[in-house]
Amino acid sequence: MSTEADKRVVQRFVDEVIVERNADVIDELAAGEFARAAKRWVSPFERAFPDFQMEVVDLIAEGGTVVAHFRCSGTHRGEWLGVPATGRRFENVDEIYIFKLKDGKLVSALGIEDNLARLRQLGIEVGSRPRAGSA
Repeated sequence: MSTEADKRVVQRFVDEVIVERNADVIDELAAGEFARAAKRWVSPFERAFPDFQMEVVDLIAEGGTVVAHFRCSGTHRGEWLGVPATGRRFENVDEIYIFKLKDGKLVSALGIEDNLARLRQLGIEVGSRPRAGSA
């Protein structure tokens, strides 16, 4: 596939699975463990953040790899990571993902999300741990 076709697969995943909340297209856009993981992740996340939005800021592709910069927002209305709903909203949290495609389908992703900003905006305290060797 071309780099433009690879970028279209990522864009469709965001538009159709995340924004339109249509998990039925996951098998059309993804394969293997990535598809299975996406199916397990989508419904619980949608329940926790029913108004979640993901904006594609940039897509860069080369040789079966697409790097995506997303900006995300949502209101915490249900349990997420064991934390009950806060009713608070996070805005414009940056995420960077590196997607791998094979035969025109997403097969893996590595993501880096600014979860500290997300947690702070939601009012969720992040526990601190003592450093090794400190008393």
